[in-house]
Amino acid sequence: MVGIIGSPGRYVQGRGVICEIGKHTSSFGKTAFCLADRYVLQFLRDPVTEGFKQTGTKVIFEEFGGECSKKEIARVCELVKSSAADFVVGLGGGKTLDTAKAVAYEVGLPVVIVPTAASTDAPCSALSVIYTEDGVFEEYRFYPKNPEVVLVDSEVIARAPVRLLVAGMGDALATYYEARATAVAGKANVLGGKPTKTALVLAELCLDTLLEKGFMAKKAAEAQVVTDALEEVIEANTYLSGLGFESGGLAAAHAIHNGLTALEETHEFYHGEKVAFGTVVQLVLENAPFEEIKRVVDFCRQVGLPVTLAELGVEELDKSRLMRVAEFSCKEGETIHNMPFTVTPQMVCDAILAADNLARSL
Repeated sequence: MVGIIGSPGRYVQGRGVICEIGKHTSSFGKTAFCLADRYVLQFLRDPVTEGFKQTGTKVIFEEFGGECSKKEIARVCELVKSSAADFVVGLGGGKTLDTAKAVAYEVGLPVVIVPTAASTDAPCSALSVIYTEDGVFEEYRFYPKNPEVVLVDSEVIARAPVRLLVAGMGDALATYYEARATAVAGKANVLGGKPTKTALVLAELCLDTLLEKGFMAKKAAEAQVVTDALEEVIEANTYLSGLGFESGGLAAAHAIHNGLTALEETHEFYHGEKVAFGTVVQLVLENAPFEEIKRVVDFCRQVGLPVTLAELGVEELDKSRLMRVAEFSCKEGETIHNMPFTVTPQMVCDAILAADNLARSL
């Protein structure tokens, strides 16, 4: 198996870089199709328009429907085709960005990703997570290349709800542990190649950054200010985790997240919040040392990530419902099969209950 590592064509991060969007996209053409939800449009329409004005780029804005579903992707594709746009821009959170990537691939145009929160590692990746109209995980959709540009304005991130930054830490927290499991198992990464040393080092740096700077970054975000700690965690959540998971590999934590989407009460929780709990479950599943599990649980407690079922809205420990989660997590093609041992639904169900009980006792 050959080693493969993927990354966006350009990653730009810093204060006020939204105003430079035209400078970093001028080679793509003169008409930009921008997809964003209603809230994001309210505060980014003007700076984005101004940023494109500097290069004489025409901007077409479209409101995102709210779910990265096949129906929404098809709807936006038709609008992009009729607009004669030269490239697609996704502005907002993970589902908006994943939709923009899917649309750009379908219509054959470059895609520029502008996250408004450091809430997931989706911006840099060459994939989209597709959900049903009801918000239940349906499939991963993979693309032959990563976004052409990922532009992250730290001031925008600092003004986003703090819970989103923390959710991003939850998503990034899984990166090292999933990459490690994939490498030990000798399985392929998301790109279909061998996890490289570079990817594993980036994944470990991501974890170290979170553990060292995560709490300070949260406090900066609460004050809506940009500090070095916040910049480092934004980079960890977005870039290090993005490259680390894609080039290192996914394993049980994200599969368990996908399984949890089968429980309606978890729908109000963010992707990274469910992944954080999935990380604890993965560590229990692989019989990791107690100190390693405790370090993860302690970090989650410190920054405010859920580590029990109750904290994810699941008040009743109904084994039949949890077995459904486990079966969903172990579906054919799921990333849980990148673990270095055979995983069954019963093992996952037991690990969920054990992880929940362990976290409640710490």
